Amino acid sequence: MLLNITLLAFAFKASVAQWTPAFATFYGGSDASDTMGGACGYGNLYNAGYGVNSVALSTALFNNGASCGMCFTITCDASKTQSCKQGTSITITATNFCPPNYALASDNGGWCNLPRQHFDMSQPAWETIAVYQAGIVPVNYRRVPCQRSGGMRFTINGNDYFELVTVANVGGSGVVSQMWIKGSKTDWMVMSRNWGASWQSNAYLNGQSLSFKVQTDDGRVVMADNVAPYNWWFGGTYTSWQQF
Repeated sequence: MLLNITLLAFAFKASVAQWTPAFATFYGGSDASDTMGGACGYGNLYNAGYGVNSVALSTALFNNGASCGMCFTITCDASKTQSCKQGTSITITATNFCPPNYALASDNGGWCNLPRQHFDMSQPAWETIAVYQAGIVPVNYRRVPCQRSGGMRFTINGNDYFELVTVANVGGSGVVSQMWIKGSKTDWMVMSRNWGASWQSNAYLNGQSLSFKVQTDDGRVVMADNVAPYNWWFGGTYTSWQQF
């Protein structure tokens, strides 16, 4: 799995990512309401900055959550099916996990089984490139830079001595590979990935304004100073001016 994300990061940094064959299905309903939440921890995808152009990745692509926030451009492969909408493509963000189903064959319902590279897209995103009735289509994909509106968003959950921070609306690479947190009375402290897009700290930071440093998987680092005021609260979301 580490090899997969390393190769994806290399392709992104080289800016010459080649088209790769895969398959795609859809879920979530015509309004994408059932795509909200998801394994990456973003919660409401509108509030997170991602909207309905989202996708759940198969195990081979999800990398235990390390691919959350990654952007892909997907096009239906019209050379293999008549269910494509010709000349279309869609750019989507990884926000969820498509779990394997080993009770079914990989070519007959177990679409997200290893080693398949599979995209379970939101229905609105899917219907941009393929007809609803198809159910599953062959596609080609490549990783692309993420274009975001506004700054990064930090949602703080947890409790005293445990800050669980979900960072969303990340541009550029889109994938957070490391985070740091700093209270107004502390030095910078390294955070550890809890799961998906959520990072944790085990410090007591109540009553202090909070700053964050975010590193994406292409090595770029952005610092967001004093994003959360001294009276921040658990469950609150704080938006920075900073972006990749």
